[in-house]
Parts: sequence; structure tokens; C-alpha cells
Amino acid sequence: MAVYTKLTANDIAAFLTHYQVGTLVSFKGITEGVENTNYLLVTQKDGVETRYILTLYEQRVNASELPFFMSLTEWLADRSIICPRPVKGEGDRTIFSLKDKPAALINYLTGRGSPHITPRHLELCGELIARMHLAAEGFPMTRRNALSVDGWTNLYHQFRSQANTITPTLEKEIATELQLLETHWPTGLPRGIIHADIFPDNVFFTDGNTDQPDLSGIIDFYFACNDFWMYDLMICFNAWCFDTGHKFVPARAQALLNAYHRLRPITDAERQNMPILARGAAMRFLITRSHDWLHRVEGALVNPKDPMEYVAKLRFHQQVRSAKEYAAF
Repeated sequence: MAVYTKLTANDIAAFLTHYQVGTLVSFKGITEGVENTNYLLVTQKDGVETRYILTLYEQRVNASELPFFMSLTEWLADRSIICPRPVKGEGDRTIFSLKDKPAALINYLTGRGSPHITPRHLELCGELIARMHLAAEGFPMTRRNALSVDGWTNLYHQFRSQANTITPTLEKEIATELQLLETHWPTGLPRGIIHADIFPDNVFFTDGNTDQPDLSGIIDFYFACNDFWMYDLMICFNAWCFDTGHKFVPARAQALLNAYHRLRPITDAERQNMPILARGAAMRFLITRSHDWLHRVEGALVNPKDPMEYVAKLRFHQQVRSAKEYAAF
């Protein structure tokens, strides 16, 4: 989430006339995230106040793909995956235009990301991802993963000449790793719909004792696509199984992988390919973070993520030779 497009109360009030959600009480820009413009709204109808997220789609989101994302969250919510549904407006539409950009009103999901990650959080994540993968089976729409190996290479060439301003030798490191990933990227692994962005700020937990959290839900499906299930799991692995100093935490990895495996057994081929998928998952976010770090939007209320986090994680994975070094499951 972020704010690239500045809105006024009048802008939002006019947009809300497409819906039956009452009148605008307050709004606030959300600076977390990097992809789209987001505002937290409070509306009032019949004396009851309700919160919503207003999203304007920018940058990498293709407007023609928005029906895929909207339909997917509805499909998952209907199958007991707690995720925010798009609000239907006039004509049963979920997408309208605001400031000449596609925009949607999304139901607000309670809870918050946890600032103190424990193995229990990873157990809940593993169970959630497995249930989500299984629940999406039969979903009638598909979307190609535009940020897989070929997409990384194309994006890399947009900042290659500036890569070493992030850290010396980064240009060569990325080029060498991309060549390896292109050569060794697996085929034929179990696949289906994946979330592709399961970071701590996209999974919510209820307030309370951090040692015994309860899952509240998952948000931000705007990178969802069809790809390997294990690749999705390794994106989560990279985002959750390292501490704030980017040091690998085996207990977190063990909890994540065991919980997932209990509900959707990991195959031998998936286990064998975990190291290369982990490297690819690290490369995906190193590439996009580097691009965004070097191509900041002037005046936008957004905090670009530091690409050096994923330099460290990629270098860690480059030393791993088998899944046994991650966890025994």
C-alpha cells in the first residue's frame, strides 16, 4: 500500500456515490507498501460507522487483470479463506474510475501484522497457504506470472547501469544469478493459484498474547497468478524466516514447512527444488526493490523497501545445497 495519487474529501465523496455505503466521515492515506494508492475510509450509514480501503491501481497492475483479482478474493472468501471482498457498487460493478485510474472499494479486514514473529505465526502461515492453495483449485480464471524469470530479466535491464549505486558488484551478481536461474528453473512441479506476496504486512493477526496469536486474514492479492505452489511458499519463507538482521531462523522455517506439509504434502520433486526456488523468490524481490529504489516517484507518499535485505538473503541461499539445510519435514 502507498499513496501516489492525492485525493480530497470531495474526490472521495464523489466516488462513493457509486456505492450504498453512506457518507464519508474521514479518510487517511496509507503509506505502507509500494504498488498502489490506498486510503483508509470511514463512512456512516444509518448511524453506523464502517471502515473501507479505497484503492487506486497504479504502476504494475494491468487494469484488464483487475477482474481476476476481484473474482479470486470472492472465490476464496466463499471457501473460508479470510480475505477482503471488493464492495459491489451500481450495476454490480467492483471497478470504477477515479482521477482517470481504475479504483475499487474493499471491505476492511480487522487485525494487524505482528511486530514480533514467533514459530506459532509461521505455523499459522503455513496452514493458511496450504488451505489457500487447495481452496483455489477449480477457480475458472488464470493469470500468467509476469514477475517470473523472464520478467526479472526485463526489469533488471531498466536499472542495470545504476545497480552498483546500491552496492558495489550488484550488476554482476544479478546478471550471473539470472543466467543460473534461467538455466536451472524447474518445470513440472505442482502448481495452481498463488498469492505471490505473502509478507508480514499482508497477513493479519488478532491482538493479544503474541505467543498464542490467532489468524485474522490475508490481504493484497494483486500479484496473484498461476505458478508453482512451492515458489509461493518460498516467497513466504524469505519474508518470514529471517530475523531483522537478515539471519536465517531455522525454528521459523521448520514451523512453516511442517504446517504446510501437514495439509498439502510436499512432493519429493518440490523438496529437491526448494533451494533454487528460494533463490528465485529472493531474486524476484531484489529486482523489484532495486527498480523501485532507483525509480522513485517524486512527491509520492511511499517508503521504498531496501533491496539490500534481499541481497543478503540471496547470498545465503546461494550457499545452500539441499532442503535439509532449511528444515527436516
